[in-house]
Amino acid sequence: MSGGWAAKELAERGLRTLVLEAGRMITPERDYLMDAPASDFPYRGLGNPKETAEKFFVQRRSVGFSEQTKQFFIDDREQPYSLTPGSEFSWLRSRVLGGRSILWGRMAFRMSEMDFAANLRDGVGVDWPIRYADIAPWYEYVERFVGVSGEALGLDYLPDSHFLPPMQLTCAEEQVKAGLTKAYGGRRIMTIGRTAVLTAPIHGRAACHYCNSCERGCSTFSYFNSVHATLPAATRTGRCTIRPHSVVHSVMYDDRTGKATGVRVIDSETREAIEFKAKVVFLCASALESARILLNSATPGQPTGLGNASDQLGRNLMDHIKGAGASGRVEGLDDKTAFGRRPTGIYIPRFQNLDARSHRSDYIRGYGYQGGAGGRGPLWSSAASRPGFGADFKRSLKGAIGGWSFGLSGFAECLPNPENRMVIDPELKDAWGIPSVKITAKWGDNELRLHRDMAEQAGEMLEASGVKNVSINRGTPPPMGQTNHEMGSARMGRSPKTSVLNAWNQVWDAPNVFVTDGAAMASSSCVNPSLTYMALTARAAAYAVSRLKRNEL
Repeated sequence: MSGGWAAKELAERGLRTLVLEAGRMITPERDYLMDAPASDFPYRGLGNPKETAEKFFVQRRSVGFSEQTKQFFIDDREQPYSLTPGSEFSWLRSRVLGGRSILWGRMAFRMSEMDFAANLRDGVGVDWPIRYADIAPWYEYVERFVGVSGEALGLDYLPDSHFLPPMQLTCAEEQVKAGLTKAYGGRRIMTIGRTAVLTAPIHGRAACHYCNSCERGCSTFSYFNSVHATLPAATRTGRCTIRPHSVVHSVMYDDRTGKATGVRVIDSETREAIEFKAKVVFLCASALESARILLNSATPGQPTGLGNASDQLGRNLMDHIKGAGASGRVEGLDDKTAFGRRPTGIYIPRFQNLDARSHRSDYIRGYGYQGGAGGRGPLWSSAASRPGFGADFKRSLKGAIGGWSFGLSGFAECLPNPENRMVIDPELKDAWGIPSVKITAKWGDNELRLHRDMAEQAGEMLEASGVKNVSINRGTPPPMGQTNHEMGSARMGRSPKTSVLNAWNQVWDAPNVFVTDGAAMASSSCVNPSLTYMALTARAAAYAVSRLKRNEL
């Protein structure tokens, strides 16, 4: 995600740029399986249980993993990691060109001034070294290229983007929205999900045609990812080279000059060790991988890892806690059905701890909900377990229409905790001989209180909105990492004594090294973070080029 943006911005601003991709190249014509029918897959999309258990025992926990998408995920046998006793963490990874930008959920939200000031206000972690005003122009900059569809609401705690036209709510969602507004008087709001999926063509990419097979790769380039958006823009400059099968081992650093000189790489096909020299290095390998690279970049002058003078490198791991919500049935619309497969759901922005009226004494921060209405259409999913075969069976499905259902699933903020951390495991290496990591992670009390409340509030809201037969999901939350929003392992801050990066995403102790993926996050907000990664990357790249041209790096 951020790597494509770094390549685009650096190349377009005049730098000769080398993109080191740990995995293979991706060719949309070959690798995107959006239109492939189930009959093209040996297990009809259900997957080979033996292969999945042996090769993808961690990756299968991802909501995007399937027989149709397994080509984008790593082989867990090649890239192990360890956990300390009592810890749970799902490290979900993709090592192909474009990485998880192919698989992401495409929800695109701005963080707010409230989010950037939260640590200072609550006395948690460290204060962000930037505020909303610093990043707002860069949000708009990336949104104009990405293409974000959504509805403007004018909320200071969920700032509006530069929007393409929003996708439509279904009739059931409109009914629940009206009930929610009536019950809460506008204090709890439902809108369509803000998504990086086009509703109008831009930059040669077509508008979405509502097949909703996004995670397989979009053949019409209607959703944003690095493969068909930022990286082509970078290579069109003639100044960007992409080198696949290049697993970065570490950053090379000169203790005498206080600068990085390049990176060490292991060619994953030949196992050859290679060094690449560079005047500036951007690490965009994902929160844990970028931190791992820095930890493996120890020198005599920085023996615990490059940029780790604060002892914060690898600490403060965060993810969004999920798995709590509610669902029920929407009545009175049995004469209506859905058309198309919309690639986003609804969103209910945070409504707790916004002001004195919504203040909670049992936890800080808040949560939002994703979800939507469904079920009013042919019951294809249930047909997989029904007996039948042939034309008569297919005809019978046309009349198997279900009623409207509606569900909410919460996503809550996670606080930075220095005890949630990763260190180099001295006894564990990956398939290329690079030391791997040991992770300590568990949800804190504040996250668990948020989780409990978002279950109860989901049930209350659905009841108040007129949804029937409401069932509340109060289950145990999934492990950290499983929301795919891991962040915080090389946080930004105002002092080199308490953070790894400064306000421009520079490593304090190596000013020509920038980290612009989720590792940089000082707090997590409760909104999906990818748009913030992109904006931080574009901002940092512009800064790096300006300083490099003045010989200040």
